[in-house]
Amino acid sequence: MNPSSPTVMPVHFDFVDLRLFMNVADCSSMTTGASLSALSLAAASTRIKNLEQALGTQLLYRSKRGVSLTPAGETVLQYARLLLSQAQRLGDDLQKYSRGVRGHVRIFANTTAVAEFLPQALSGFLADHPGVDIDLRECPSDEIVRAVVEGKTEIGVVAGHVSTAGLETIAYFRDRMMLVVPRDHPLAPRRQIGFAESLPYEFVGMSAGGAMHSFIAGIAREHGWSLRLRIQVGNYDAMCRLIGSGVGIGVVAESAARRHARANDVKVLRLVDDWAEQPLKICARSFDALPLLSGRLVQVLVAQARAAAPG
Repeated sequence: MNPSSPTVMPVHFDFVDLRLFMNVADCSSMTTGASLSALSLAAASTRIKNLEQALGTQLLYRSKRGVSLTPAGETVLQYARLLLSQAQRLGDDLQKYSRGVRGHVRIFANTTAVAEFLPQALSGFLADHPGVDIDLRECPSDEIVRAVVEGKTEIGVVAGHVSTAGLETIAYFRDRMMLVVPRDHPLAPRRQIGFAESLPYEFVGMSAGGAMHSFIAGIAREHGWSLRLRIQVGNYDAMCRLIGSGVGIGVVAESAARRHARANDVKVLRLVDDWAEQPLKICARSFDALPLLSGRLVQVLVAQARAAAPG
C-alpha cells in the first residue's frame, strides 16, 4: 500500500438520514421533507449537513426557492431508494417466514405475460416448491423497469420495445396485439388495419388502472382520441366474449385472440402499427446475483419459452 495514499474511511448510513434525504429531494423542500420525516427543521438540516460531511461532498443546492440535487445527490437518492425498498421487503418477507412460509418470490409483469404465459409456468413452479409464495403484480412495462432498477422486484417481464438500459435481459415469448371485432362489424371484412382507423368505434377495454388499458389509452391519445369505452373487464377471455356479443371492438394479444376466434364469433385483424409487435423479455439487475428461488423461477420461464418455440 502506498503510504502517501489517503485512508478511505467507511461511511455508515442511517436509515433515518436516508429517508429524510429522500423526502427532502422528492419535495424539493427542507421544511416539507423534515415534516414528512417527523423531524424539526433544525434537526433535519443538521442531519443533512452531517451526511454531506461524512460523504465529503455537497448533496443539495440550497436557495430561497428550496433545494435541488447536486450530481452526487442524484446518486445518493438512487441508492437511498434502493436500500429503503430492500429494507421494507426484508421486513415483509420475514413476516411471511413467521407465518410458516419457507420462501418468497416477487415478479412484476405486463398484461400479456400475466394473462397468457405466466400462469402455466407459475403453477408448475408452485407445485414443485411447496411453502413458497409468489407475489405477481401486473404493471405497465416502464413501471416494471423502474421497479427492477429500484429493487422493488427482482424479476420483471416487459414488452420488448421498452428500454431496459442498465439491466440484464433474456428473451421470453413473442406475441403481437391484434384488433378483435364482431363478425358483423363494419371492419370485419378487413384483414389488417392501422389502430388509428379503429378509434371512431366503441371499445371493450381492460380494467382501468391496468397495464394494458394505460398502454392502449396512451396510444389513442397520441392519435388525438380518447377511447370510446363501453365496458372494461379484467381479462382477454371476457373481452372476447363481449366482443363476440357485439358490445364493441378491442385490442387483444394474438395468442388469446386466435384461441377465442371461433368460440366467440369474432374476427381477428392484424394491427400494422409498430407497437403491435410485442416480444417479451425477462429483466433483472443481475441474473447471477438473484436469490436462489428467484433464479430457479427464471430458469423455469426460460425453459417454458424454449419448449414453446417453433422447431
